[in-house]
Amino acid sequence: MKRLIIALSVTLIFASLFSACAPAAPAEEAAVEEPAVAEEAAEEEAMEEEVMAEPLTVAIVSPSAINDFAFTQSIYDAMVAMQEELGEGALEFVYSESMFVVDDAAAAIRDYASQGYDMVIAHGSQYGSSLQEIAPDFPETSFAWGTTVDTFGIPNIYAYEAASHEGGYVNGVMAALLTKSKVIGVVGPIETGDAKLYVDGFVAGVKATDPEIDVRVTYIGSFADVALASEAATTHIAAGADVLTGTAQMVVGAIGKAEEAGALWFGTQADQSSFSPNTVVASQVYHWEVILKEIIDLREEGTLGGTSFVANLANGGQEMVFNPDFDLPDDVRAAAEAAIAGIIDGTVTIELP
Repeated sequence: MKRLIIALSVTLIFASLFSACAPAAPAEEAAVEEPAVAEEAAEEEAMEEEVMAEPLTVAIVSPSAINDFAFTQSIYDAMVAMQEELGEGALEFVYSESMFVVDDAAAAIRDYASQGYDMVIAHGSQYGSSLQEIAPDFPETSFAWGTTVDTFGIPNIYAYEAASHEGGYVNGVMAALLTKSKVIGVVGPIETGDAKLYVDGFVAGVKATDPEIDVRVTYIGSFADVALASEAATTHIAAGADVLTGTAQMVVGAIGKAEEAGALWFGTQADQSSFSPNTVVASQVYHWEVILKEIIDLREEGTLGGTSFVANLANGGQEMVFNPDFDLPDDVRAAAEAAIAGIIDGTVTIELP
């Protein structure tokens, strides 16, 4: 009997020891693994949302080539800058260039809207009447056009313009200090919009610096006629002009004539220094991306149009770019920078006709 009791006691002792050494309960293992499973699920959900996000699609219709060193290049460069800022896959854009004929441009605008593009930009003041007709037919599409401030009261049209007289004034100050003949020639396209503003601002800058300088202005009646621009520049040079300027896509012809004659050139809309490094002194450059960013932000908030914007020196929508290959005298550079600062802080008043 004693032997039986002893045997049972030993068995109970070993059973207790094995129980103490047993592995943790499966329930505890599950509790440790749950947070990792939750994180993986969250990551998968985030990845799915990224895949589902659609890029903003934009179509541009413009009157000249994207490499015109002027008006159309300014909007093309802005879209490229916006793509870089928003990141790969966030913005896609297409364009129809050289849409000088308004009816052809109108057909392209309507076609892009019909294809479902989120935004259609009609980059030309000649396209306004077309937008008035087309935009109401596509109430879910945002339209933008420039340069103007008129949205026609249509809720899905944005408008944008450039305070081009500001950079024109700065260019005029430099031109007045660099001319030796005291004769300056201006080649304008049509007396309207940012073209007229630029010319008026340039003349004001010259006269504010030296009222005795003879500034000769010619409007050729065309934004695109390179031959007429060349003729106008030749006429100015024959009259003694040693400094010239002009605006719109036709100016490449005028710049060529300035280069041939050894005259200086001041540009606007896009950086024209690479076109003629020894001729172009400085350029007023449009940065439409400053305005495009505001438009895109508003659109994401649900506002499809109805607002107008102005690009100027203060908001960065315009920038003065000095040609690094041109040996600009220090006093001329200082005068230009003083004019820029004065325009921004309001101490310089530009007297326009």
